[in-house]
Amino acid sequence: MINEIKSDANQRMDKSIASLVTDLSKIRTGRAHPSLLDTIQVDYYGSDVPLSQVANISVLDPRTLSVSPWEKNMVQKIEKAIMASDLGLNPATTGDLMRIPLPPLTEERRKDLIKVVRQEGEAAKVAIRNIRRDANGTLKSLEKEKEISEDEERKAQDDIQKLTDAHVKKVDKLLEEKEKDLMEI
Repeated sequence: MINEIKSDANQRMDKSIASLVTDLSKIRTGRAHPSLLDTIQVDYYGSDVPLSQVANISVLDPRTLSVSPWEKNMVQKIEKAIMASDLGLNPATTGDLMRIPLPPLTEERRKDLIKVVRQEGEAAKVAIRNIRRDANGTLKSLEKEKEISEDEERKAQDDIQKLTDAHVKKVDKLLEEKEKDLMEI
């Protein structure tokens, strides 16, 4: 029973880390990466679908993405969706190929992005601590119901704290890498 609680806490903490990685990948650095366009939805015959399902997205050079739609009639819709997104990108269309130049980041914009990265990291840490609190609460209730001893509860809480510390370290490492990445010119 204790192992199940620890395993569940570990899985949920891993999911928090995975969610943070996804969120951080959406925060753009100075380099082009296809995942920058992951959040863009395009109207495809009446339903909104991710851009990656209607076009091929690739990197032309470190500052330019290319989008080539699979259907010629999608060019206008994709262009409109990219311009309407909050990414501040302006595609240049030539025939059925779109080039999306990424504007260089200013120092001020980099600092704003670092603040956003830190907020994301803090949210992940809070989520991990909430998972620890839930696991410890479950252990306390098991101990009250005399299903486990006090010693078992203490040892399990120590193990969960170690799990929490390890996951918080992972979050700190991810934040440090992203901040370094953002400050690179």
